[in-house]
Amino acid sequence: MPIYKVEICGVNTAKLPLLKNEEKEELFKRILKGDKIAREQYIKGNLRLVLSVIQRFSNSNENIDDLFQIGCIGLIKAIDNFDITQNVKFSTYAVPMIAGEVRRYLRDNNSIRVSRSLRDTAYKAIYAKESLMKKNQKEPTITEIASEIGLSKEEIVFALDAIQNPVSLYEPVYTEGGDALYVMDQISDKKNKEENWIEELSLSQALKKLNERENKIIRMRFFEGKTQMEVAEEIQISQAQVSRLEKNALKNLRSYLS
Repeated sequence: MPIYKVEICGVNTAKLPLLKNEEKEELFKRILKGDKIAREQYIKGNLRLVLSVIQRFSNSNENIDDLFQIGCIGLIKAIDNFDITQNVKFSTYAVPMIAGEVRRYLRDNNSIRVSRSLRDTAYKAIYAKESLMKKNQKEPTITEIASEIGLSKEEIVFALDAIQNPVSLYEPVYTEGGDALYVMDQISDKKNKEENWIEELSLSQALKKLNERENKIIRMRFFEGKTQMEVAEEIQISQAQVSRLEKNALKNLRSYLS
């Protein structure tokens, strides 16, 4: 998703106004008196906040314009519900509101179908979380959320997990020295522990052509089902090095077997 766009939804993001604290306080006083012009100015003065929040969702495939509009809805809700007597910065209150609105949008547009009851439970938990955050000015625990809506912790965790966006196995999670580590690199290979594919492809001879370290890494990864992190800890090198050696070893194996 191209966050670098200058114009989003017809708004030139390079020229967004930046309000001073004094201006924010004055505008909010006018907003509380029903001043619609002040409300409009306050919204425009906080669009940079929306931009900063939607950058957290840069890995989603959603259009940046759509996310910006949804984020603006969250901003407006934050303005309409903000309590100036709580002595909390507006941005502290608004950020989770904006992020929550974007997350709800992404969940509602998720291609994976989730039952209505699970989705309702998840939304109740999300609303309860936001309500508790506003009330206590801190992140509530799962236990507190469960108590608030009268459900078990297990039900809430299951429902929230169900509406999460799926993650690609090829999504990068870490980069070291120019080598990207992917989600799939964090998962142990259980299927390949059975060794059936080794017999079929006559890998025993090909493995002998690898150097000692590559041979050990391949055996630990695909015979013993260990993750790259576990291998790295055992042979005392970085995970990035394990990833690099593993890829090179597999390349050599394919060459020997072709």
